[in-house]
Amino acid sequence: MKAIRSMLFVLIALVMLVSVVGCQPKQPTGPATIRVLTMEQAGPTVDEMNSIVAEFNKANPDIKVEIEYVAYDALHDKITTAMASNPPAYDVFLGDDIWYAEFAKSGYALDVTDRISKDMHDKIFPAAWDITTVSSKVYGMPWLLDEKYFFYNEELLKQAGFDAPPSTWEELLAQSKVLKDQGVVEYPMVWSWGQYEAAICDWVILLYGNGGSLVDDKGAPAFNSPVGIKTLSWMVQTIDDGYTNPASISYVEEDVRNVFSQGNAAFAVNWTYMYDLVNFNDKESKVTGKIKMALMPGFEGSGAQSASINGSMGFSVAATSPNPDAAWKYIEFLTSESIQNQYSAHLLPMWGTSYDGENLTKLEAYTPANAVTVPMFNEQFPFAHVRPKVAYYPEASKALQLALQEALTKQKTPEQALNDAAAKWVDLAK
Repeated sequence: MKAIRSMLFVLIALVMLVSVVGCQPKQPTGPATIRVLTMEQAGPTVDEMNSIVAEFNKANPDIKVEIEYVAYDALHDKITTAMASNPPAYDVFLGDDIWYAEFAKSGYALDVTDRISKDMHDKIFPAAWDITTVSSKVYGMPWLLDEKYFFYNEELLKQAGFDAPPSTWEELLAQSKVLKDQGVVEYPMVWSWGQYEAAICDWVILLYGNGGSLVDDKGAPAFNSPVGIKTLSWMVQTIDDGYTNPASISYVEEDVRNVFSQGNAAFAVNWTYMYDLVNFNDKESKVTGKIKMALMPGFEGSGAQSASINGSMGFSVAATSPNPDAAWKYIEFLTSESIQNQYSAHLLPMWGTSYDGENLTKLEAYTPANAVTVPMFNEQFPFAHVRPKVAYYPEASKALQLALQEALTKQKTPEQALNDAAAKWVDLAK
């Protein structure tokens, strides 16, 4: 009888053990999958980014990175939609500096302040940390330290009798008139003035280059000042005079590159990535070897020698990612000095130590493009301006994009359009 009872006890214990084991959550098998969302515009090419992913995956067999590319103008909404699910659709995402206040407030980006080592903090440009820092907390690693540059077609200028690029916007108009009158090029200028963030970037260049600003020292909108109205009126007038390609009112940066690379414009404003593609890529460009860069012009009498836009970005870990450590490991690899130096043809490093001594010599010699873009970065960056870092910026930007479009298409006067946008900014700040 005791033997039977013992057998029953053992049987019951086995059943209970199996039940307990069966109720345990299943442990994941295989490598942790990290899904990355980035953009197919500016910075390293898709092939270069894929190479970085392959290099990381090979060195980290316990992690598998999968990367997805979208256009810049789809990136913000793609991120916010992805963060609505738990777990999110992406573990790592590329964010523009103008979105970080929103992402911090909404809880989309992981606070990585404690993950930033002293070595990282000290060796990276201080201005780069401004990209991903909100209220003294860091929400990602800076990555795309970029600004817009002034490009010109040296051959077209020489055909019109000019030996040097313009140093002011007034001088650019004078050269444009000659280029047009002589039939060298139908529309000397091409811009990114479509109803997108790209238009805000070009607007900042012209506004600050005319002594203006987006906001005052209290954060209130200041772009509808007399200087702002005068600057927007200048933009409209360049279309009326036939100096700016009229299709610019629908263009973004890639449209500008395509027009410029065909030799259909003498002047263009764009990000770093364009220089290599228009000057050294025969498959992409008909003007290879003919393109130069110069300091961005300013307006005469404005007190501004030059002005550009700080268009920097950063990579962040999604706050609700189930694999934050693996996601951060990939970001550290992607933003490391060695990887940034290796892929510097379309992305200038954010590490200050990359611009010192022998490192600088190697960086400038890494590609033919770097010999120009690296020193040009150092010359132009002191004149780069940031857009306001406020949580409502996406809505504020859309209001200003609309205002620029309404003025450029003559639906409203520049004054009316900018005043309406400024009123919207005031409402959004309440």
